[in-house]
Amino acid sequence: RALLTQSAAFPQEVGPTMVGDEHSDPNLMQFLGARKRNMLGNHFWEYYVNDAPRIVLNKLESCGYRVVSMTGVGQTLVWCLHKE
Repeated sequence: RALLTQSAAFPQEVGPTMVGDEHSDPNLMQFLGARKRNMLGNHFWEYYVNDAPRIVLNKLESCGYRVVSMTGVGQTLVWCLHKE
């Protein structure tokens, strides 16, 4: 299972795309080209890429992941994926 989110301060802006948390598969994060960071005020780490979500989704599809659901929360889009 994977969780992918994209948040933008302005609707025309793309990225960064959050692709995981501190418990995510390090090999998958490396494949996506993700960097690990800790945002000020957060008590957790997250992985992100500067790629647009469609590029990340294409990479994940090539690894066997499929989108199960998608929703919007404010200015954040969230995709839930599953690997069979």
